[in-house]
Amino acid sequence: MTGAPMTEGAALLIVLLAGFLPTEIWRSLAILAGRRLEEGSPVFHWVKAVATALLAAVVARLLFAPAGALAAVPLLLRLGAVVGGVAGFLALRRSVFAGVLVGELLLVAGILLSH
Repeated sequence: MTGAPMTEGAALLIVLLAGFLPTEIWRSLAILAGRRLEEGSPVFHWVKAVATALLAAVVARLLFAPAGALAAVPLLLRLGAVVGGVAGFLALRRSVFAGVLVGELLLVAGILLSH
């Protein structure tokens, strides 16, 4: 027994209710809580350490246990893109945008040149 196909509006509503709103609530609460924190407080340092550890874990997973199309990219190319991205970040006045852009360009160029 099959139901009626989902309309675009219904799909958008599901994405909003299941994806956007739950995370937006936590972001809003974090902003409210963060306003009361002083930059040098122990809680601020703990939150910064946890955020840094989570980011490091995500990068490590993308490097050493990638999923999807990234799994087909050789490890050496993935490592080179990360190293290049960090170098771009440091060379261009610690710009996160520059680091991500350099890393992406190296990854894409390496994939294109290898095929």
